[in-house]
Amino acid sequence: MAGVVIAAMAISSCDEDVMSIGGSLTNESDTLNLSRSVYQATSQTVIAKSVLTDPQDFFFGRVSDPQTNTIVTSDFTSQFYVLPSLDISSADYFVYKEDGKVIADSCDIIIYTKAPANALDNLTAMQMRIRELQTPIPSGRYYSDFNPEDYVRKDANAIDFTHVFTYTNLRDTESERSNTDYLNNIRLVLNKPYKGRDSVTYKNYGTYILRQYMEHKERFRNSNTFARDVCPGFLFEITDGLGFYAAMSNIGLRVWYTLNRDKVYQTSQVFAGTEEVVQTVRVINDKTALTKLAAETDHTYLKTPAGLFTEVTLPVENIWNGHENDSLLAAKIIFQRLNNSNVSERDFEAPSALLMVMKDSLNTFFEQRMLPNSQTSFFTTFTSSSNIYSFANISTLITHMWARRKAAIKQIQTAHPGWTLEQATNEWANQKDANGNLVNQNWNKVILVPASYEVSSTSSAVTRIGHDMSLTSTRLIGGKNNPISFEVVYGRFNQ
Repeated sequence: MAGVVIAAMAISSCDEDVMSIGGSLTNESDTLNLSRSVYQATSQTVIAKSVLTDPQDFFFGRVSDPQTNTIVTSDFTSQFYVLPSLDISSADYFVYKEDGKVIADSCDIIIYTKAPANALDNLTAMQMRIRELQTPIPSGRYYSDFNPEDYVRKDANAIDFTHVFTYTNLRDTESERSNTDYLNNIRLVLNKPYKGRDSVTYKNYGTYILRQYMEHKERFRNSNTFARDVCPGFLFEITDGLGFYAAMSNIGLRVWYTLNRDKVYQTSQVFAGTEEVVQTVRVINDKTALTKLAAETDHTYLKTPAGLFTEVTLPVENIWNGHENDSLLAAKIIFQRLNNSNVSERDFEAPSALLMVMKDSLNTFFEQRMLPNSQTSFFTTFTSSSNIYSFANISTLITHMWARRKAAIKQIQTAHPGWTLEQATNEWANQKDANGNLVNQNWNKVILVPASYEVSSTSSAVTRIGHDMSLTSTRLIGGKNNPISFEVVYGRFNQ
């Protein structure tokens, strides 16, 4: 039977080849008869109001979307991680002191960037604003519409400044940038006098960090106490310019100081922004422009970050009616990409990968950090040679949807012994929640979501999946006016 499924998944274009599978793989006495049918799925564009963000895959910048001529902005906040083994040198070894207390040489925040959205903009001047947080953002996972403004420190002594930069860091020399181990970066200097929340003025922010350590080591016990009692984090926003949009590979708060241990040398302590601490991303899109695209009916859209998804309604009831005694062996569905009629160097690329997940499970899938299970969720990558996203076999999904529907209706019939199947079905279809929304209206719907992912180093298995936060956009054949045809293969053993 497993062999039959594998063979049927291919869904050959030749009817005779498909129909001969049963006879070639089974004994004559128990021949498996195969049959094919073609059904139509419908699709529409839906707006992704917000998406769950992932510290392993976040972007920063502001660009103009050439498709809508609107602005897309991505800002972020970051706390900083404290190593359990943190051990800054004793104050006795510090070269520079004031009134017997240690002084930092300098302090900066370094943001490592990679994967620019468009190399045409590598030298475009941008301006960012850096603001200190007053209190740490609580632990948890955050969606892309989270606004951190309530956590920002707003008194006159707070760190709040702007910084002009380009993607290519011109503050580093050309020879430095040409080194093979060079990492592109944005460096933000924190060397002005700093007045902390303790009302004490320090030479710079690094001096504040060092003295907190010397006087209150318990505040550096872990990242939570560090965020609560020392450094709640910073907010980074783009305030001027268009063109920069890049992935953030890492961020670090660096404190530089000079020691004398048999010799005089400068060293640093780095507090990194990692996935172990709270990092949030806020994406700002023009919802009016997205709504206009979503209303188009001759195709559907996929657009990131936090832009547009494609919703697909599968004809599950039609597939199973009249085939209650059959096995659904294969169901292959292909989503054809539509090329842009006017090609521009500014166009966003098509999403590299898609997740298909049941609509009602969309948020749960990402919140619980699930992986595609080939039953209720599926994963595929873009095939550029044929310009398609292909899901080779979603028969288990269709079977799962039908089984859930049948079980729910049977439960209603059990609770109401005198009801007919039709009455129980109507009751199931019209069930509502406390807000008056139909509970089962999405039972046969899936969402196509552009996804970022990682694979195992020893196999092709997906080990992590998240929302794609890069700049992508494409249209798919479909929409309310264009049903999508797909084939299914049934199997039945002769009795």
